[in-house]
Amino acid sequence: MKRYLLFRVFVLVAALGASVGAGAATRTVHIGFLRAEAPDALFTSFRDGMHDLGYVEGRNLVIEQRWAYGKYGELPRLARELVDLKVEVIFASCTPCTQAALQATQTIPIVTLSGDPVAMGFVASLSRPGGNVTGLTLMLDQMSVKRLEILKEMVPGISAVAVLWAVENPFWERSGIIARMTRAALALGIHADVVKVRGRERIDDVLVAPVNRQAYALYIFEEPLLRDKSAQILTFAAKHQIPAMYGGSDFVRNGGLISYGPSLDDLFRRAASYVAQILNGASPAELPLQQPTKYELVVNLKTAKAIGLSIPQAILLRADEVIR
Repeated sequence: MKRYLLFRVFVLVAALGASVGAGAATRTVHIGFLRAEAPDALFTSFRDGMHDLGYVEGRNLVIEQRWAYGKYGELPRLARELVDLKVEVIFASCTPCTQAALQATQTIPIVTLSGDPVAMGFVASLSRPGGNVTGLTLMLDQMSVKRLEILKEMVPGISAVAVLWAVENPFWERSGIIARMTRAALALGIHADVVKVRGRERIDDVLVAPVNRQAYALYIFEEPLLRDKSAQILTFAAKHQIPAMYGGSDFVRNGGLISYGPSLDDLFRRAASYVAQILNGASPAELPLQQPTKYELVVNLKTAKAIGLSIPQAILLRADEVIR
């Protein structure tokens, strides 16, 4: 009897899997991908996530890609293009992307990856979004404090940190995260200099003052505009031998000192699962938003040596990746 029941369960699970796979393959779905940066490897993570769920480009999936190349002013036009193409779902991979998508449509489902969708008014709550937006949140408040703590642990003598943020991105002021981060820094004995960066400006021009100060560090948010200026930021930090904490591990793999944050590769793959659920009939209004579950601490010992910094063993032991 037990063997019979186990066999029935196996048959039902197999049938369910087959039906989901068949559902993904019976028609070609048309989705939008909106990103503020230039094309990067994270699109591949999203596409691979769709593939794992049975949606394959050239077979049953069309992804309309729109990239703003760091120009936030282009996002509303790009979002409207996706709406005019009548895509079934839009994956808006940053806060300004989500804002632009919402301005373009109140009906097409939007999967967001943003800093604080509640504070921005994208959703009513994380548990019950209530509109046409669902997806993932980066939980930047908690991470910002943790990064400052790691930065202080790594360089105990720092007394000031330049916090770079993009003035064109409404999230930073509207969410209040800059003010809260400034208070958190003071609690650690660090003065936070908030440095506004605009798309047309060069990093060398906006960071002239910190060069002449002692015990200084940089803090780089996971911000599309700053990712677009990553080469300038990395060059500046190396030239002036300034320790820097980055929001994305790609900075560190390209020569930055240290980063701590959620795995963007994991988040882009998980975003694909939201898109697939919506394509299979789920309502974004009822799909709870998720928080990051996979974090990465990445340290570049080559860079530390180049700027004359010794990384504490406690940090190296906690690191998920050490570049030697």
